[in-house]
Amino acid sequence: MQPIYRIAPSILSANFARLGDEVTSVLEAGADMIHFDVMDNHYVPNLTIGPLVCEAIRPLTKAVIDVHLMVKPVDRIVPDFAKAGANIISFHPEGSEHVDRTLSLIREQGCKAGLVFNPATPLDWLDDVMDKVDLILIMSVNPGFGGQTFIPRALAKLADARQRIDRAREAGGGEILLEIDGGVKIDNIAEIARAGADTFVAGSAIFGSGDYRATIASMRSALQTVAARR
Repeated sequence: MQPIYRIAPSILSANFARLGDEVTSVLEAGADMIHFDVMDNHYVPNLTIGPLVCEAIRPLTKAVIDVHLMVKPVDRIVPDFAKAGANIISFHPEGSEHVDRTLSLIREQGCKAGLVFNPATPLDWLDDVMDKVDLILIMSVNPGFGGQTFIPRALAKLADARQRIDRAREAGGGEILLEIDGGVKIDNIAEIARAGADTFVAGSAIFGSGDYRATIASMRSALQTVAARR
């Protein structure tokens, strides 16, 4: 089965003085979804954006808004983002007192649920919750800041996660997206796809380029070389 690849620009790297225009422009340039990084200056050493910003950009597009919560505790903020228009809400297991319960809470709010793994976080958290996960996000940098360099050992973790997803599907499970976040660029996106990712968060590589359309097109061209070999 040919993979469906999705490119999700992270608005953490966008120009916040004109955020609405940035969201519209990057989607018109060919992006599939919007990645929304939420940091609380507690779980990670940075402070970014909250539900009000999500609510403000929701009317601008019907595209998926993929909210990545780098917060602790996590449960309190989930309903606010669901109400603000998030389609996917993912969180770090370290940010939850009860991972199974938080995944269920996200789904109860009408969103798809994701679990996020830092470079040092083992995938063992998935052992008992694969039936409640719609997205697995592998961090290929340590969370907290944009513009970091890709950590190569994330490739092995991606391959492991892909095997878990494939086994779950063979056992009758539903679709689970495998997302990568951190240091994704034109020159490494194909290698990342070969390791098993199907959804690619890119911030500075897109928003820091002079031409969003050309950058996204180049990423898709690289991904097509991977799809053609499968």
